[in-house]
Amino acid sequence: MKPDVIFKFCTLISLVLFFSCSALETGAKKSPATGTDNPAVGMASPPAIIYKTKTDYYDKVPVILSDDKTRIVSYPDPRDLKINGEFAYPSKLMDGYLLDNRGIGPNAAFLRFSYEEYCAMDNIPTAEKLFDNIIDKQPFTEMYQCGNRGNYEEIVAELNLMISAGKIKDCKHLLK
Repeated sequence: MKPDVIFKFCTLISLVLFFSCSALETGAKKSPATGTDNPAVGMASPPAIIYKTKTDYYDKVPVILSDDKTRIVSYPDPRDLKINGEFAYPSKLMDGYLLDNRGIGPNAAFLRFSYEEYCAMDNIPTAEKLFDNIIDKQPFTEMYQCGNRGNYEEIVAELNLMISAGKIKDCKHLLK
């Protein structure tokens, strides 16, 4: 190839790349929550689950039961009970509602162990032995999915507004 053809080709490619990068930079959107570029557009976020229980299980470790509630199908590793070094207790909302921060659902139950007790165990018992430590296999009186957590900028404040306005019943009811 002739040097002038190679030069023109390289110049053309450089211009295309330059203008492509400029267009991407000016079209980048900032996340309202963080003020940073939002690479997670289109990615799902965890569901916003709120619930009430028959009694106070606030600091008790949740496990997930089978549909027939005869066995544990999922239980946490002690490291799963913390977020950024802090216990992932549910967030307290108005009127006795709690916002899940662990990933529970309608088949969840609570162990007799607090987060602290569970994390202090040298060896976590098997699912079969944990099953014997369930307080109540049906602890919930209400449970709703109120969209996804990513839909909220101030989730606790916004859910409290929904509760006070009586709009929580508009969320997806999760109990059968």
